[in-house]
Amino acid sequence: MDKILYKLDTFEGPLDLLLTLIQKNKVSIYDIPIVEITAQYLEAIDGIEEANLDNTSEFLVMASHLLYIKSRMLLPKKEEEEEEEDPREELARRLIEYQKFKELSQELRKNEFSTKNMVFRETEKIKFPIPEYDIHHETDELLEAFNSIFQRKLRKAQPEKRAFSQIVGREKVSVDDMVEKICKTLSKNKRVTFTSLFMPEDSRPEMIATFLAVLEMIKLNKLFANYDDNRKDFILTTEKKNG
Repeated sequence: MDKILYKLDTFEGPLDLLLTLIQKNKVSIYDIPIVEITAQYLEAIDGIEEANLDNTSEFLVMASHLLYIKSRMLLPKKEEEEEEEDPREELARRLIEYQKFKELSQELRKNEFSTKNMVFRETEKIKFPIPEYDIHHETDELLEAFNSIFQRKLRKAQPEKRAFSQIVGREKVSVDDMVEKICKTLSKNKRVTFTSLFMPEDSRPEMIATFLAVLEMIKLNKLFANYDDNRKDFILTTEKKNG
């Protein structure tokens, strides 16, 4: 048998070394000549304790396992042990699994730099022109819009919490909380409809607090309302349009 020399730090682990030995000897993983392979493996790891590798223990554990398999293969079998599993089968399964992962990693490595010479264009933000709007609306118009929403709510509403106020107490809704809620909505969408601020599940106190919050923000120039004829609704935004 020719002496085979290997440098251990070129192998990722004991399975990698074993697979190389099997391929070098051109034998089947399912029928490993355990005596020869064990001898070659021990020769390859000779002096491993001085090699100071991070995975030294893994190579030594595999060496012990190979010697165990070798001893079982050399021992004479008793008649009742004829059907016993081949001690090489578990090692063969591990090698097959490792070989699949190794081949897959090599395939991925081929494509690792396949896009290194490609230049990708950054996504362009499409800017839509904002139409000028210089019509002034009175607060009464906003109140009328709110009243329309409120009346629809009353027609569809289930019994509210305050109907049971004597049992559970009166619901308290803060205008400040509604201001914060509107600000969060506008942080996600720069333009929202007035109607969208009112959810079907909102109670009357929540609706009133929301409406008062809108009025307060308009008063402080934190919010601007413009009527959209197409939507038949007010569009709320934090940006004032130049007229």
